[in-house]
Parts: sequence; structure tokens; C-alpha cells
Amino acid sequence: MANYSRPHICHCLTRLASVKRNAVVTVFGQRRRTGLEFVDGVLSLAGGLIRLGLQNGDVVSIAALNSDLFLEWLLAVALVGGVVAPLNYRWSLKEAKLAMQLVEPVLLVTDGTCVSWCIDVQNIDIPSLKWRVLMEESTSTSEHKQFLTTEMLKKHGLVPSLSITYAWAPDDAVVICFTSGTTGRPKGVTISHLAFITQSLAKIAIVGYGEDDVYLHTSPLVHIGGLSSAMAMLMVGASHVLLPKFDAETALQAMEQHHVTCFITVPAMMADLVSLNRTTKNGAQNSCVRKILNGGGSLSTELLKDAAKIFPRAKIFSAYGMTEACSSLTFMTLYDPTAQESCKVAYPLVNRPKQGTCVGKPAPHIELGVKLEENSLKVGKILTRGPHTMLGYWGGHHQVVQENSSGAWLDTGDIGTIDEFGNLWLIGRSSGRIKTGGENVYPEEVEAVLLEHPGIVSAVVIGVIDVRLGEMIVACVRLQENWLWSDVENRNRDSQLSSEALKYHCRTKNLTGFKIPKRFVRWENQFPLTTTGKVKRDEVRREVMSHFQILTSSL
Repeated sequence: MANYSRPHICHCLTRLASVKRNAVVTVFGQRRRTGLEFVDGVLSLAGGLIRLGLQNGDVVSIAALNSDLFLEWLLAVALVGGVVAPLNYRWSLKEAKLAMQLVEPVLLVTDGTCVSWCIDVQNIDIPSLKWRVLMEESTSTSEHKQFLTTEMLKKHGLVPSLSITYAWAPDDAVVICFTSGTTGRPKGVTISHLAFITQSLAKIAIVGYGEDDVYLHTSPLVHIGGLSSAMAMLMVGASHVLLPKFDAETALQAMEQHHVTCFITVPAMMADLVSLNRTTKNGAQNSCVRKILNGGGSLSTELLKDAAKIFPRAKIFSAYGMTEACSSLTFMTLYDPTAQESCKVAYPLVNRPKQGTCVGKPAPHIELGVKLEENSLKVGKILTRGPHTMLGYWGGHHQVVQENSSGAWLDTGDIGTIDEFGNLWLIGRSSGRIKTGGENVYPEEVEAVLLEHPGIVSAVVIGVIDVRLGEMIVACVRLQENWLWSDVENRNRDSQLSSEALKYHCRTKNLTGFKIPKRFVRWENQFPLTTTGKVKRDEVRREVMSHFQILTSSL
């Protein structure tokens, strides 16, 4: 293939330097940079990396909070043919070392949050490591004179020029994004230039991003959701407002100050925004935000209504995806302010038992299929293929290992079905199913039904060992504000929940009888999560078992 036809994420630089030449493209704290200034920064850093000795295929690990310099490093490393491996700043040093031992970086970039990693990671731990760089000098990093800085690498370079020749790593790899299940060490998902471009174009086409948008970075750039949305905004030429990390109060202030038009969220973030807006702003509306993309789980019916009240002019979308598919596979409109009512997809045959959660239709140029389970006419493993999929898992020694594939298809690890309208219905994880009374139950399907109740803010469904059933279905639920829990039913109080009330709710939503939880546990605090935002079901199960043992011993 001729180089002029090879995809490269840095193709966005020409557009930024011309269309947004004198317009503000990045805002970070008090620092604002125009399109030309941002591109010059990328080119200067790329030149510094070449002078330093970075080679095609070399891995650069970045451990930092969100910033404009993070974006700069991402593009500069890609420009010279390197591969970026972002490290989660929430990890322990031990977890960071395990990740680096897997990908073997030659260069480690950190900000003040993770500067101790530069000090504590020894060459004997990571033999491949040649250089350590501080992203930006500050009062917390000024004493570490032995490390390079971004500004040092930019100095003494030639005048930046877009005539620089692009370079590619082997297999056109550009990012190694770490993902993890609820147990075990993270895997390095290797993403190509083409995958990022395909994903970006899908988001631009469906959500409708444009060069006039002001995008608030609410998601960490160490996760695929934050990275893929950032790339879409870079491609389209939008403006970026970067927060170091998400905080509801700071986010709401930034939305007002910078007239933010779009952001991405997960249910926990949206719940924080709604709660803070209700308590500090008396439910004040934000009329600037026009597009919200939710991922990482379903928004409950009540949370969606609350979000639509705060952001009345915003079109709210949901996305379903995975790191191995470079983020979103399907999209669905949850709320459209231009329509007469919410555009939430209605199940075509409401009288038959409900099966799963509708997550919308596949994005353009993304192909989905379902490999039917034995004895099932419609339900099976969700598969995907196309240019959006990963190259494979990074296997060390610069090798990409193909795993988790089913022939020419990538197995998502999820179970679902596709209806007659082309909508994908997500039922659950194939590895997380509960076997109760000889029947398979997927926790996510039950959780989605529970979240439709106005009194539930979040739910986790688990299987607990049971002599008669094999596993008994137990639902742990967190209640909305001002709702009470009591198994002594009070018909005179509307905002009260009980086990019987929730069982009745499940029946009215056509949930099959054996899928309805046998027991309910009220959960007071946030559910335990991994660093990638997944519920630690094993921890929930252990706490529930302990709770049951206490109840049993007290009888």
C-alpha cells in the first residue's frame, strides 16, 4: 500500500492548522491555544522525539490526568510511528509495573500525579525503559532535575512544518489500551489508526459533532471512551475543554463558563451532575449543551428524565461497545428535544416476555452478528467484524496475539439478539450468567428491568449458592433520594419500596418468572468498581453472603 493511502490519526493536524488556525482549540485551566499553536506544539514535540531516538514501533507509556499536553503527546508519538500505552493513574505502582512489563515501553511520561512512578520504577523492573519525562514542570516536580520535560524535548528544533513525513508502527498500531474484567490483570488491547478513524467517523455521523462544538472532556484519556471521543473531536476540528478529572461541581462550572455544547458520560457521572444541580442550583437549566453520549451502562428512566430537565436542548444518545472494538458498536437516541416525546426504542412485541436491553443499531461500517446458542432460535453470542476491531492483545516483545476470536469474527463476550428492525438487544455477559433451577439468567437483563423503577438509582444482580436451585438470584439495589425501604407495606406512601413491590414491578415488565430475584438487599453506598468502571461482582457477592450469614446466625 502506498503511504499516501494509509490511514493516520495525525491527518487531523492539517485541518486544525487551517480551519481553526486562529480559533481556540484547547482550554486547560488558564492556558488557551489556537489550532496553529496546538499543531506547532505537536510538531515540535515530534521533532524532539526523533532527536531523542524514538524508533518506529517503540512504546511510550503515559501516566497522567487529562490535559492539552496529553493530547499533544498522543499525536506526537503517533506522528513519528510510536505506540502510546496510557496507564491508569488510579493504579497502584504494582499494577503500573505489571502493565509496563507487558508492553515494554522505552519512554515513561508522567505528570505531578504520577511523578513517583518515574522515581520508583527501576531499570531492573522495566529493562526496556530508556527515558523518563515530566509532562510539565510544576512546584511538585521542580526538584526532579534528573528527568527530561516536554519543553526540553521541544527546544532546539527546526521550524515546525506539516510537510513532515508520517510514520507508522508495525501493523499500523497506534494505541495500546488496557482493559480488565472484574478479576485478573489488565490486557493490552492494540488499536490501529484505521480503527480510530472508523470509530470517529461513526460518532461524527450519528451524534452530529461539528467544528463549532465545544467538547468537555469528562472521561479519562486512559480509557477507550475518552480516547475515541477525543479523536472524533480532533478530526472534526472542535474545541476541547479539558478537566484533569471528572468532578460534578467543576464540570457544571466549566459548562457555563465555556459554553460547552457536548460531553460524554456514564450513569454515575450523570447521577452526580443531577444531584449537584438539584442541591446547589435548584434545578437550573443549561441551554448550551446540545449533545450527550452515554456509555458504560443504561440510564434509568428517572435519571434520563432528570437529565432532560437539566439539559433541555440536548439530544441524549446511548452507546454500547467495548475496548476491543475501539469503543462504540451501536447507538440509540434516548431523548430528542425536537420530537414530541422521548425517542426511546419501543420493543415491537410488548406482550411477550422482555428479553434484554435495547442498545440500538450498529454504527456505519460496523457489522454485527449473533452466533446462536444451542437450543435457541434467536439468542446467542454477539460477534462483530470490520475495520473498527482491535489488531489483537499485546503479547510482549512487540507481538500482537490474536485471541477471543470466532473465525473471521471478534467475539464480544456478550449475549444478545437482533430483532426484526435491526436493533441489538443486550442480555448479558456470557461469563457472568447465573444458573438457577436449570435455567440461564443474565444479571444485566434483570438489572435493566429494575432500573426502570423510579425508586432505583442502581442495581447489581448476583447468584448465591442455593441447595435447591443451584444458584438463587439476589438483587442489590440503591434507592433514589427520599425513597424508603420497608418490607412492611404502607399503601399510603408512594415513595416506598419493598421486596414484594419490586417483584411486582418485574412481573409488570414481563420479566420471566424464574428471572425475578428471590431476595433483595438494600445497598447503602456506591457499588465497588474496577479502575475501568466495571462492577466488582465478586466483592458484592462476598458482602451479600456475609449479610445472609449474619441474618441466619441471629435467627
